[in-house]
This record gives sequence, C-alpha cells and structure tokens, in this order.
Amino acid sequence: MFAIGGYYFFKVKTSDAYLIAGWNMGYWKITGTLISTWCGAAAFIGWVGMGFTKGISGYFMFALPGILVSLLLIIFFSRPLRRLKLFTLADLFGKRFGRKAGVVPSVFSAFIYSVPATALQIVGMSTVFNVIFGIDMDTGLMLSFALILGFTILGGLEATIVTDALQSVIVIAGIIILAVCSVTYAGGLENALFNTPTEFLTPIPDGRALEVVTFALTVAPFYLVWQSTWQRIFASKTEEVAIKAGVTGFGLVMLISFLPYCIGVLARQFVPLDTRADLVFSFVTMELLHPAIGGIVIIGLLSALMTGADSYILQGSSNISHDLYCGFVNKQATEAQKMRSARVSVVIMSVLSLGVSFMMTDIISMYQWALRISATTLIFPFLAAMFWKRVTASGCIASMIGAMSITVLWPLFDTGIDAAYPGFFVSIMALWVVSKLTSHSREEEARAFYWSGINQEVSKNSSQVTGDQAANYTIATKS
Repeated sequence: MFAIGGYYFFKVKTSDAYLIAGWNMGYWKITGTLISTWCGAAAFIGWVGMGFTKGISGYFMFALPGILVSLLLIIFFSRPLRRLKLFTLADLFGKRFGRKAGVVPSVFSAFIYSVPATALQIVGMSTVFNVIFGIDMDTGLMLSFALILGFTILGGLEATIVTDALQSVIVIAGIIILAVCSVTYAGGLENALFNTPTEFLTPIPDGRALEVVTFALTVAPFYLVWQSTWQRIFASKTEEVAIKAGVTGFGLVMLISFLPYCIGVLARQFVPLDTRADLVFSFVTMELLHPAIGGIVIIGLLSALMTGADSYILQGSSNISHDLYCGFVNKQATEAQKMRSARVSVVIMSVLSLGVSFMMTDIISMYQWALRISATTLIFPFLAAMFWKRVTASGCIASMIGAMSITVLWPLFDTGIDAAYPGFFVSIMALWVVSKLTSHSREEEARAFYWSGINQEVSKNSSQVTGDQAANYTIATKS
C-alpha cells in the first residue's frame, strides 16, 4: 500500500487529483472502492459484533437501510451532481444559497462526521494490533495514527481508490471463508439454527419492532448526503461509470454485508457470551482459520481500515482546504497553495481523530449520533436545493440551525422519542415557513439543481432535436 501511495505521491500534481482523483476513475476501481469503503471496520468488527449481540435484525436496522439509500443517491442523483462539477457537499450549498450557507455542511462533514469516523478506524486498527499481536492499546493507537497519516499524505484519493479495488477481493473472500468456517465450527447450519434463540434469527424480533424501524429511519437518511459516496461519484470517469459501478458495488455490498451478521450469530455457539462485541471478529478469526488464511484476512482488515480512515480524512480535508481555505481565507490560491493546504488539513484531521480515539470510550455511540445530527441538519436542505426553486438561503440556514439545536437538546427532555424525529420535523417546517416569508439573496442561484441538471443534457443535444420533439420536451418538463 505504501508503495502505491509513494507512486501517486510523485504522479499527483494537482489538488483535483489529490482530493477527487482527477474525475477519471474507471468502472472496476469505483466498484472496488465502494465495497472496501463500506466493508471496512463496519463489516469485520462492527457488524460481526452486532450480529453477536442483536442477531440478524442488525442487518435490517443498520446495513440494509443505508445501502438502499446509497443506491437511491447513485441512481437518481449521480447525473445532476456530476454536472455541477462539485468537490464537496458544501459546494452544493454554497453554489445554491451563497458561500456562507456552505459553512454549516462543511463544518459538519469535517468535524461532526469525519473526525469520529476516522477515530473509529484508528480504534479498530489498534484493537487488531492488541488482540493479534499483543500490542497495548495506547501504542496501537499511535501506530495506527502514524500508518494512516503517512499513507494519506502520500497518495490522496487516487491511491486510496486503487488500493481499495485490490482489497475488495480480499474482503469478499475473507468474509465468505469466515462464514463457511463458522458454520462448520458451529456443528452445521441445522444444529446452529436449532440452538440459537429465535430472537437472533428474525429480522424484526417481538417487542423490538419500534427499535429496528426507528434506527433505520433515523440513521439511514444520512447516506443521502454521505460525502464518501459523493466523492466516488465525482471521481468516476463518466456519469455512466458512476451509476453502473455504484449499482454494482452496492449490490454486492448488499449481499456481502449479510454474512458478518450471520457470523456473529453463529459465533454464539462457540464464543463466550460475555465477550465484548468488538472482539468477536478477532476471536473467531484466531480460533477458526488456519494461520496462513487468518493472516491474509487480518491483512485485508488492516488495509481496509487504513484506506477507510484515509477516505474519511480526505473528506474532511476537502472541507477544510477547498471549502474554508480556498472559499474564505485565500480565494485566489495557486495550485501549489491548494496542494499544501490539502496536506496540512490531512494532518489536522488526523491529529483531531487521534485525540478523539484516546478520549472516547464509546465511539460507536458517538458515531451514530454524528449520523443522526448530520441527517436531521442536512437532508431537507439538500433535497430542497435539488428540487425546490423557491427555497431561500434564510430558509436553509434556519432549517439547519433549528434542526441541529433540537436534535442536540431533545434528549434533555427525556420523552422517550428519538431525537431525530423532532429534528426532521423542525428542519422541514423551518425550511418551508422561512422560505415562504423571505426572498432570494443576491448570492443565491435560484434554481432547482436536479431539474436543471436534466435540462443540461437535453441542451447538449438540442441541435439534433426536431421542432415537435422540442415542443413535447418543453411540455413534459413544465408538467
């Protein structure tokens, strides 16, 4: 991986190539990077642990809803987003509502999401170092930080996508082998099913329907504005590559991601039930696999964790260097200054993530809260920018501030209602009411980006359209 990173260190000369892979990645590279990004720490550690503690319902409350929303993003939004030539989510808000409106999504993406997501990868790597090699956790955290920072500074997103594509093969093979071995070690599938409580085998266990549905509805929407998927859309060579590779990648992830939950359920037959959820994967790998195969799986895990962290760091780096530095501090930055700010922001993101990994004892809960707050704050403003021409910058800002405030403060009232529900309600109401009461500012580009993106494609081919076809198209778009 470091050899590949070193190669791209000398090859990558522009911030476009460093942060967004030069808009030039092919089908298999995008497919592979989507698989590796989704099946990193989540698949190997989190999903196996969730299957061990909650059963396969975890798949239906966390993995499947997120994958379906990601497919929705790929299929319906790839074309209009690519035609806007964006780098980040904040670019969309800044282009539609003015530069100031882009600050909130930029800060959210960099500090509310990317930092804890990177910290999760650092902790995942240190856990592997601890269980497999006996390295103490603090040393493991520092080692993980050094490896991740070194690789990220070298190659940028292009090196990440290339190594992701290679790792995806190991990831898929490792999960399948581990699943087969788990079935064998549990005494066969029939024996395992017979000895496993029903609540661990049903998608929605009795008495937990509200928990499963709430989790799916409050966390999954975030993946509509997940900048890691946006980056893969932008990095694709063409719109067709973005859509075809996205559908293939997430289609495979939908199948692959069910296996870790099954492994976690099967592990209840031979793993002590008081084992910590985040240690189940390492325990199963060490107990079940031949050292040669287990070693390859561990290599795949460590490399996936490293490039997963790399993706999150580059996501935050884009927000800091492109949105904040080039957008506010140095609007006339040269290419050399952009590259320098990108690499400096990589260091900033890495150090902050290391600090969080040392301080936080429950990063999983923190990560889930980051998803909830980001979703309630950004989903409806994003949809309004894409579909509603009348929405104003004032409405967007009021929606984001109101939703963020109520989501953070709601748990203090102890109502038993998930904070995401009032957050979404306040977001859409503030967006609608304030937009109706205010006018567009001079900085705004008052158009619905989704429909204008479709019109761009038609305008390219307008010389080949007959008068009757043009009239029919006009009627259709107006309706």
